[in-house]
Amino acid sequence: MDAVAKDGLVVGHAISEHVENAGVHSGDATLIMPTLTIGEAALNKVKNITKAIAERFQISGPFNIQFLNKNDQVKVIELNLRASRSCPFISKTIGCDLIELATKIMVNEPIPPLETLPTLDNPHNPVDYVGIKAPMFSWPRLKDADPLLRCEMSSTGEVACFGPTIHTAFLKALMSTGFKMPKKNGAVLVGIQESFQPHFLEIARRFHERGYKFYATINTARFLNQNNIPTEPVGWTVAQNPVELTPAISLIQNKKIDLVINIPNQGTKYTRDNYLIRRSAVDSGTPLLTNFEIVRLFAESLEHVGSVDATSLFHYMRKKKERMNFGKTF
Repeated sequence: MDAVAKDGLVVGHAISEHVENAGVHSGDATLIMPTLTIGEAALNKVKNITKAIAERFQISGPFNIQFLNKNDQVKVIELNLRASRSCPFISKTIGCDLIELATKIMVNEPIPPLETLPTLDNPHNPVDYVGIKAPMFSWPRLKDADPLLRCEMSSTGEVACFGPTIHTAFLKALMSTGFKMPKKNGAVLVGIQESFQPHFLEIARRFHERGYKFYATINTARFLNQNNIPTEPVGWTVAQNPVELTPAISLIQNKKIDLVINIPNQGTKYTRDNYLIRRSAVDSGTPLLTNFEIVRLFAESLEHVGSVDATSLFHYMRKKKERMNFGKTF
């Protein structure tokens, strides 16, 4: 929740959603606006909590609240009495400058009429486009750094892209960060912790149906082969392999892999080997995905590659203005 209040009354707000589950720093998270998977009941709870907090602290100015939602059970993670890094993105997406609004309140200048502002009862959510804010990282410049997303912030920049659907907006944002799309019918190297493997099966089928060839670490390869996804096992570099296998990092370094998906368990005995796989991907310029929710959205988005176009936010704002003028005419 990004919001602005005056004497405890919320006069501007916007609710966005993280693609990644809790545990990833908000600065490293991929942000969706408007929300797409949060139910109406949870959204109403978020608004009611925001209203109560603003009134209780008599907030005047910008503030940000991070919420945790599971099965419509909403909890507050933290309240920040300041503008968040998502505020510029949110302001552009809804077409209302929340910082300008907050500044006027803080210097006691008049603000626009409430009926024109994105209050809790009058959200200015986009209706024919989706905005995505994606993080940018500097892993190639940070020697030996492990490119895993954790609760500490690692990103050094961000991009914002817009499209008619979440899939087209996501692909545009991903490519804008420098992510290189894997070539058609390319090779994917997979290493998935055991608890995620059943959930990964549908994702694997999407890749397989699009002609991608799978290589995988030993246990992941066994699971995929047992579920009729042809997969060639690869070996570890440090840990002992049960049979002689081509090391995963050799395939990466020799440019035999077009995409690396590595979602490890922090308690695994293959911690060092998984790190070497991720680091080899970074050092060789091979696309790397390390978050399960991002992998799932990427797999869903692959079939929309042909729909990605160069439309910007200005395109959608112009259409919005034309609709408003049309409404006034009649």
